[in-house]
Amino acid sequence: MEAILDVEASSALTDVQKRRVVAKAGPTLRAVAQDERSQLRNRELAVERLVEQLRQALKVPRRRVATKPTKASRERRLESKKRRSTTKRLRRRPD
Repeated sequence: MEAILDVEASSALTDVQKRRVVAKAGPTLRAVAQDERSQLRNRELAVERLVEQLRQALKVPRRRVATKPTKASRERRLESKKRRSTTKRLRRRPD
């Protein structure tokens, strides 16, 4: 069973939603289901998959908030670098 949604002809979506879906998933969404022996169950599965595709295409990604490392984390990093350099310096041959 196959379920198809023509995004541009859909009256259920606003223009903004249509543009978002077309940009992410294309002008038509298509879902195929041949998992079950029952035609009715395959139709239900195809519609569920189509709805999931639409939901994913409509999802607005959250903006990333840039953060700085904390003072303690910078100090830990520098301390570990000093320990590492000391270890490597002690492995060298004496002058």
